[in-house]
Amino acid sequence: MEDEAGAADADGTRSASGLPALPESFLTARAQAAGVGADDVRRLIDQFSRFMLGYKFGIDALTTKVRILQQEFKHVHRYNPIEHVSSRLKSPESVLEKVARKGIEPRFDEMYEHITDIAGVRVTCSFVSDVYDVFDLLTKQSDVHVVKVKDYIAHPKTNGYRSLHAIVDLPVFLSTGPQTSRVELQVRTIAMDFWASLEHKIHYKYRGEVPDGLQTSLQEAAATAARLDEEMERLHHDVRGDATSPDGDDSADEGDDGEVAAVELSGLVIARLAQHRADSGEPHA
Repeated sequence: MEDEAGAADADGTRSASGLPALPESFLTARAQAAGVGADDVRRLIDQFSRFMLGYKFGIDALTTKVRILQQEFKHVHRYNPIEHVSSRLKSPESVLEKVARKGIEPRFDEMYEHITDIAGVRVTCSFVSDVYDVFDLLTKQSDVHVVKVKDYIAHPKTNGYRSLHAIVDLPVFLSTGPQTSRVELQVRTIAMDFWASLEHKIHYKYRGEVPDGLQTSLQEAAATAARLDEEMERLHHDVRGDATSPDGDDSADEGDDGEVAAVELSGLVIARLAQHRADSGEPHA
């Protein structure tokens, strides 16, 4: 997953489902050059679309798991360590370009095995301890299989990049039965995410040839971000006894999608529930 999650493809092409559409001309030109007929081109487009759709479903499945945790933390534990969740699905053109660049045989099983960043989900947390807690809550679920973990927090990249990565397989259930989907999971703090976003913009502007002076400044900024995470973690532990959520909002409100996230129980409902338990002899939880 790239550090800047794109909401649309470079050419803006999207299908009605939100899945990046594979332009027929993109494959047709290559197919004609290889002597492939029009029927085979259409068949290949259909197969590739199904292949990409599996990754979109994987993103949907993993983000659903994250949002369930968000709601549980917010309305049950009264502390939500998840600040934000985003996702990105590579465009078909980008996938095929990577196939050619890495010399991968253009078969779906080879692409699945060797291109692990087709689908990506990024979770941004408040503190470093939250990163590891949320990571464990997601990757230890029984239907999530961890393929590979890269801990760039404990072992930052030379340019200063810090984040916790994992390649995970998880099932999606289709009309034809279960299918395994592979997703790259990234979990990081707000400070890590801010630095990574800036570094990505600079890297893109200079097409990978970042001037030495600017690269040094980025490394210094990464060190500053790491110190900020440490200081914020210390302050977090100092005030952890406060039952109110970090933003001071101790009430149930609407979710990110504008839908009511929890039902607020009135005093009358609670009183009736207590009376019902008393009458039935049901012990209190």
